[in-house]
Amino acid sequence: MTAMDQTTEARAAVVLDDRPIARRIGLVVLSTDHTSERDFNRIVPREEAAVYGNRIVFRNPTTPETLRAMEPGLVEGAALILPGEALDAICYSCTAASAVLGDAAVVEAVARGKPDVPVVTPPMAARRAFAALGVTRISILTPYLDETAAPVAAYFRDHGFVVDRLTNLGLDDDRDIARVATGSIVDAARDALDERSEGLFISCTALRAAEVVATIEAACGVPVVTSNQASAWMCVRLAGIDRPIAGYGRLLSLLLPE
Repeated sequence: MTAMDQTTEARAAVVLDDRPIARRIGLVVLSTDHTSERDFNRIVPREEAAVYGNRIVFRNPTTPETLRAMEPGLVEGAALILPGEALDAICYSCTAASAVLGDAAVVEAVARGKPDVPVVTPPMAARRAFAALGVTRISILTPYLDETAAPVAAYFRDHGFVVDRLTNLGLDDDRDIARVATGSIVDAARDALDERSEGLFISCTALRAAEVVATIEAACGVPVVTSNQASAWMCVRLAGIDRPIAGYGRLLSLLLPE
């Protein structure tokens, strides 16, 4: 038998699985992002799903103008995640940009690059999260400048939420936002919660809030939703993983609302 015959025979015996792993989640992140991938890889059960990421150009400072400038990159950013292969969900991991652009514009751009895949944005996931939690009155904590936070608060008001309090830390560089100590996040969250609110939203995919969401819930006594926690939750549920996931707050025990 020749070497070519041996290769042909071996190749004929190879069995290919439909997928290397049953479920696939796409993640479009900013070029400067330190946090989104780490949070998704912590929250998404690695034995049941894999996270496949791609980065798009972002240039600080974090303002409505620079956030809006990312929109043209969304199409290619999504298209380069496993080209020609299906995903179970895909998330554009930027809360403030999604609020500035609007969910419809983000979904349209991402879908042009990756058709026929459910698209998630962090504010979309957060409002679905609060619906699952039965929360309509919220306080919001952001790390942003006031001008960058304003569209986030407006997003929730436009979707029927009462925003009792908006607290901003005044940072304009997402690399600095990623360096905010988790203890500082817990303290800021406690101070940001209005006594009238039924829940707290902590905005920004760069902020390491998902790491300490359970601690914040214990300190505040209300459900806490963060950008990455909610986005990962929605992607996991869209991918068909319905079981509770421990360690990231009350939300991860719930299913997507109808």
